[in-house]
Amino acid sequence: MNDILTAPFLVEMVRTATNMYNHGWDERNGGNISLLLSEAEVSEYCNITKILRTIPTGFSAPELDNRYFLVTGTGKYFKNIQYAPDVNLGIVKLVDGGKNAQLLWGFTDGGTFTSEFPTHIMSHAARLKVNPKNRVIMHCHPTNLLAMTYVHTLDEKEFTKTLWRMCTECIVVFPDGVNVLPWMLCGTNEIGEATAEKMKTARLVVWSQHGLYGAGADLDEAYGLIETAEKAAEIYMKIAHLPIINTITDEQLHLLEGRFGIKAREGYLKIN
Repeated sequence: MNDILTAPFLVEMVRTATNMYNHGWDERNGGNISLLLSEAEVSEYCNITKILRTIPTGFSAPELDNRYFLVTGTGKYFKNIQYAPDVNLGIVKLVDGGKNAQLLWGFTDGGTFTSEFPTHIMSHAARLKVNPKNRVIMHCHPTNLLAMTYVHTLDEKEFTKTLWRMCTECIVVFPDGVNVLPWMLCGTNEIGEATAEKMKTARLVVWSQHGLYGAGADLDEAYGLIETAEKAAEIYMKIAHLPIINTITDEQLHLLEGRFGIKAREGYLKIN
């Protein structure tokens, strides 16, 4: 069996978490990531018949029964993942209709998966129905997107169009836009259900005064999606108090649709 520390999915998870911390998106133990893995991927590096512990999940997800996930741990600091991945990360298999998770590797200090795991699993289930290739759910606290929820209307259409107008590439990267939730108590099934509902129509879901959830086919895509939206929010926060002389118009956004073969969210652009 191959050394799990050389597994491409683990190497990429460590690299991504480190980059997120260095960006200032995941202070202390803020943020979490989960990556859906195939049995073939896991079995190449891990004995899938050796169950280290069984951990109750506190929710049910029958559609993800017998699926494998690499997930960050509760109370763990992203800055430490690169130094001790076996402590800060774990590989689990959902069983019993998702009510329990079998730990196959990691959390060697006796820890468990992030408290936001129910939200992740609900979002995974929602995104897989939209796009079976979406395997990553990523939560973090990007500074400017977080700041934006204090000074910008939380109307999803307006929030999305503000971000689209900040940088030409934005509509190309997230033509499905950004969905927004009002402040809700984190770590609960209620916010998980609300986030999953929003994930049905967009890969980015803003938690007002808290952070952001992003989904993607792989770690690079989810990371790049968040990075692009955060860059747009940074530009907005730099100019929001200034008189706006120039902007990207709806007609210009429509031109980008044609140029890059993408379709903006229905009803968001007004074209003469």
